[in-house]
Amino acid sequence: MTDLLPNSLPNQPRIVAIETSGRIGSVAVGLGPQFLAERQFTAGMNHAIELMPTLRDLTVAQGWQPRQIQHVYLSIGPGSFTGLRIAVMVARSLAQAIGCLVVAVPTLDVLTQNAPAEARHLAVILDAKRGHVYAARYCRGASAAAGAGGWHCTAGPILTSPEEFVRQSPKPLYVLGEGVDYHRPALRAGVDDDADLIELGRESWVARAAAVHELGWAMAGRGIFADVGSLVPLYIRLPEAQELWNRRHASPGSSA
Repeated sequence: MTDLLPNSLPNQPRIVAIETSGRIGSVAVGLGPQFLAERQFTAGMNHAIELMPTLRDLTVAQGWQPRQIQHVYLSIGPGSFTGLRIAVMVARSLAQAIGCLVVAVPTLDVLTQNAPAEARHLAVILDAKRGHVYAARYCRGASAAAGAGGWHCTAGPILTSPEEFVRQSPKPLYVLGEGVDYHRPALRAGVDDDADLIELGRESWVARAAAVHELGWAMAGRGIFADVGSLVPLYIRLPEAQELWNRRHASPGSSA
């Protein structure tokens, strides 16, 4: 766990940031723009067990009472269906119980924060099964719309063919995300020169709550808060189990 001195910006909102979109979850706390601490979960896909104890431990370490939390930022997807639902449930419960504001941060934006400084064009790739990926394309520049790290999303997040997505992207293209392992041949098929596709290491595939805090704070500064009553994960496509249920229960003649 990484820590800074607590409460050095006492007039700023107390913030909890949650990342449960991937295999390894984490929670961070901050005061306004200042990152204070982050803790990763001890095991993969253990979000339901570790989220609340980790959140409690981090806030207690800062001397906060639950009612003092003013903002909750969460990684909203796409990603693990179960992990995203857990984070949304916690954020909604906190908002309803203590009145805190909620910011929903796109998960693929969170992953851009793992890219190296020399990258100009970036694709974030997650596996969507059945030969498809969830993907978003980013350009680093001085655009007024650019977020932390200077990244501006130019396409996505979408459900797409990995080969076509790479083929339509500017080069050289840096790529990161858990989908790289599943779709490497298709991604490589999207370039004529292997040097035009630069794969980033596995350490860059893990979204971090510290980045959720950084991006969430920027969104809060622009007044981009979620409507808690309608807050749902960003799935892009229904969970596979739901799609199967829909097909089995579709009425005759339905296109479902």
